Amino acid sequence: MPAADADPHSGDDGGSPAEPLADRPMSWPVVASRDLHRDDWVVALREDRITRPGHAEEFTRISLEHPGAVVVLAVDDDERVMCLRQYRHTSGYEFVELPAGLRDAGDEPAVETARRELREEVELEAREWRPLLSTYGSAGISDEVHEILLARGLTHASRGDFDLRHEEAEMERFWVPMADLLDAVLEGRVRQGPLVQAVLAYAVLKQRGALDAP
Repeated sequence: MPAADADPHSGDDGGSPAEPLADRPMSWPVVASRDLHRDDWVVALREDRITRPGHAEEFTRISLEHPGAVVVLAVDDDERVMCLRQYRHTSGYEFVELPAGLRDAGDEPAVETARRELREEVELEAREWRPLLSTYGSAGISDEVHEILLARGLTHASRGDFDLRHEEAEMERFWVPMADLLDAVLEGRVRQGPLVQAVLAYAVLKQRGALDAP
């Protein structure tokens, strides 16, 4: 009889798998697909009818197609983070957020999109860029991936003639000490997902001594 704490998915002896722990790409059979909504914007809603491999039973799943986004944790030499307040109609909140933007420029590298968003949203540029995380925001509903990057060595950079519109036109930008932002995350006062992930990743890397001075 196997030990009570053995993991049936990790091998006969309940030990760690031989390969490094990682998500695995997979695609189940799609019997039919139809658009529920698609227009000139980059986001679309699709309904697929799928089956499990080797089974005949069909069931539907709704998918939000999304090009992904970049998120920038911009930290200055005094360990302050550039933050925004932005209204989000769907959630009914004005969230504390980080500079971010859609990856809607084709195959443009994430860091180049991040450079542009940092300049357009908060008029900053960075000397040093480092990937922090790559995460699926809600994998059961959307294929959206957040590429979260750390930006340091910050200086002012004009956004030029770029025009902030709609919710962005009402954004408030402000600096927050990293320690205060971490407290706000851990106390549940700040809950926007990519910001929470970025701040926690930064704190862990800092604790491990994995962040050199910019």
